[in-house]
Amino acid sequence: MLISVDPASDIPPYEQVRSAIARAIADGELAPGTRLPSVRELAANLALAPNTVARAYRELESAGTIVGRGRKGTFVTPRAASGAIADARAAAEAYAGQARTLGLDPEDALGLVRAALGMQG
Repeated sequence: MLISVDPASDIPPYEQVRSAIARAIADGELAPGTRLPSVRELAANLALAPNTVARAYRELESAGTIVGRGRKGTFVTPRAASGAIADARAAAEAYAGQARTLGLDPEDALGLVRAALGMQG
């Protein structure tokens, strides 16, 4: 898995890491059961703070893409390969494009998604 982080990008580093891992999973580069590098190892390889990589991992875990198993490590879940994640990502990208076309503020667009998912705040 090749991940690069562009420090000059407007996209936060944690999101660059998160999206690179999600893309590698969706593309089949990371199969279910694949063990990911530890947070510290990946942070050192990317010259990032461990908290940055930890946030990317937390977001992937909350999406059901990866699972942490304590000292055993962090692994790609079988659910991630089911296509549901890739389909959801495609739908999210389509929605984001439509929201931009409509001129919605990103926070308003996210608020609509939260409401549709029945989330608070």
